[in-house]
This record gives sequence, structure tokens and C-alpha cells, in this order.
Amino acid sequence: MNSSFARRLAGSATSLIRTAKVHIPLRAFSLSVTHQQQQPQLQNDQTQHNHTTTTHFGFKTVPEEVKESLVRNVFSSVASNYDMMNDAMSLGIHRLWKDHFMRNMAPTPGAKLLDVAGGTGDIAHRFLNYQDNINCDSTSTVHMVDINPDMLREGERRFSDSKWKQEGRIDFTVGNAENLDFIKDNSFDAYSIAFGIRNCTHPDRVVREAFRVLKPGGRFMCLEFSRVTNPLLAVAYDLHSFYVIPKLGEIIANDRNSYEYLVESIRKFPTQDDFAQIIREAGFTTIGSGYENLTFGTVAIHSGFKF
Repeated sequence: MNSSFARRLAGSATSLIRTAKVHIPLRAFSLSVTHQQQQPQLQNDQTQHNHTTTTHFGFKTVPEEVKESLVRNVFSSVASNYDMMNDAMSLGIHRLWKDHFMRNMAPTPGAKLLDVAGGTGDIAHRFLNYQDNINCDSTSTVHMVDINPDMLREGERRFSDSKWKQEGRIDFTVGNAENLDFIKDNSFDAYSIAFGIRNCTHPDRVVREAFRVLKPGGRFMCLEFSRVTNPLLAVAYDLHSFYVIPKLGEIIANDRNSYEYLVESIRKFPTQDDFAQIIREAGFTTIGSGYENLTFGTVAIHSGFKF
């Protein structure tokens, strides 16, 4: 199955690059974000940077206090086309990754899920479907949290006419994954964050907050882009990421720069082993390596238990 995914991904990259007539220079990949909304904040004097704690925004170095607003601008820009772009960028494979993620979670009847960076609701929808159809359970609930109001509105719109909304089984809060001060300790059975933690300024704080709000015995699960482990696939993956995805963003969403940032943010996220260590340092117990690679490491599922 993985080899089939590799052939599809490599074939797609080649086809789309040829269609877009993109010239690929023989150099190290290094793209930068120049979003017009971001330029005033990024043009800080170098002296000021020397006195400010900095972090990365894609391949840019920015003050920590600026990153949150920059990321918010990106997701406000892409919110209305987010689901369509996910299908285009991953050739629809993101649906299979999320299905596998939920089967791996295997929530129990009556479970309370905190879905952070819940966006348009893909994980929440799968969770409630799983509970209804696999566990025959109508008591499980989801609390969706996202720092971006525009993304959260897309999620609310998705569930507005659903039976789950009418039954009070899903609710929505604008909130920061690094500081869930509106949630009490030991409140949830499961915590999910899918394709969101790499955009946070302090992923370690996110994981510590997850540990705090989970009940004893609760489970932290993260689905995130990661490091491709197959050298041949890595070449095709880089071509697809740095040339095809921004082009798709330009064509479908009229927003090349935001998608350049999203690609760059993947390369700045810790490796599978490094992130698994962050999870353990937050207090979680992991089984084995603590993660499962999907599609040669294009994405990884990380998991930890609060014991």
C-alpha cells in the first residue's frame, strides 16, 4: 500500500509540475514567505531582534509575540478553501490518514473528546460517526477548539444542521492550544490535534496543556506532517511540496504565499523521535517509539497516555 502511495505521489508531482511549466533549479530548497499582510511586522530592525525572543515562521525568524498573528492571517486567508486544498495537496490521501487516526484512537462509549486546532471539523466528525456507528453510542461529546475564528466558523457551519448539534454533543470555543485556561484539569478522555501543532509557537506547552486537561488514563493523539524516510520518495515529496502545492494554492485559493508558509512549517517541525520525546517529557507514557509513520513518514500519528 505504501509503495502504491509513493508512485501516486511521485506521479502527481511530475504531472502537475509539467502542467504548470515550473522550472526546478538544481539548488537546495529555500523559499520565504512574503505575504503582504505580514511584511510590516517582519521588517523589524535587526537590533530589536537581538533583544527579543524569536521563533520560526516557516523559514523566517520572527519575534515570538508576532508569530501568532502571522499564523492567524494565514488561516484566515485559507479558511474558505481549506478542505478543497487538502484534497488537492494530498491527492485525497488525507482522508485515509484521518480514518486511520480515528481507528487507532478507538474511542470508548461515552468518551469526551477535546479536538484542538479542530478547524473545519474533520476529526470531530469522524469521532462522532465512530461512536454512533461502531459503538452504537449517543452520549459521547466533542469540544472543538481553534485559535482562528474563521476556521472555527467553517467547523460550526459544517455541524449547524447535524443531529449532533441538535443533541448538544458538540460545541465550539475560540482558544489557544498553549493556554486552555477555560478548561478544568482532568476533564477529557481523549485529546486530538491534527495538522495544527506545527503552527503553534511552543509545541511543548501545547502538549503540557493536553496532559493537564486529560483525565488519568486519558490519551493524547496528534496527526502531523513529518519526515519522509524513503530517500527516493523524499525527492518527489520535496518537488510536490515546494513547487506543486504553492502553485495549487495560487490556482485554487488565489493565495500562493500562505501555502508556501504551510510547506515550510513542515520542515521546521521536530522529527518523529524528537517530538515523541517532547510528549514523554510532558508526562505522557508512550508505547514503543510513541509514533506510527504513514506513507513513508509523510505524516505520523503520535500517541501518549496519562497514567
